[in-house]
Amino acid sequence: MKKVLLIMMLFAPLSIFAQKFAHVNTETIIKSLPEVVKVQQELEKLGKQYEDELKASQAELERLVGEYEKNKSTMNATKQQETEASLQEKYQRISEQAQQNQQAFNKAQTDKLQPIYQRVRNAIEVVGKNGGYVYVMEAGSVLYINDSLSKDITSEVKAQLMK
Repeated sequence: MKKVLLIMMLFAPLSIFAQKFAHVNTETIIKSLPEVVKVQQELEKLGKQYEDELKASQAELERLVGEYEKNKSTMNATKQQETEASLQEKYQRISEQAQQNQQAFNKAQTDKLQPIYQRVRNAIEVVGKNGGYVYVMEAGSVLYINDSLSKDITSEVKAQLMK
């Protein structure tokens, strides 16, 4: 009985070395998905829309500032203060609009990309489980990967996503 226990203890460390490791490049996978191109086009269109709205508001403010500068000498002090306050308020609204546009863009980006990221994650889990891997690491976030000890499963994950 002691011999069996001793043999098991000697071979137990060897089972540690039998663990399988894999790595994957999710950036390559995500860039290869057709729906990502569609999402990027939608986001570019949305970003352009926000940019155009902001430029139009800024152009209007610049026009009003130009008019104010041109007519400033003919205005009384009260009218100047009112106009300056109005211009400052418009500037503040443009700043708020820029912030709101950025937040809306970030939310749209997250909403559109999150399902894609989840699909990729699910495919990685399926390939990892099917391959019996203990760990699947992101290739881009690890300083060094020994290719003889860790298998690149990027192509397998792509294939899983195409199913």
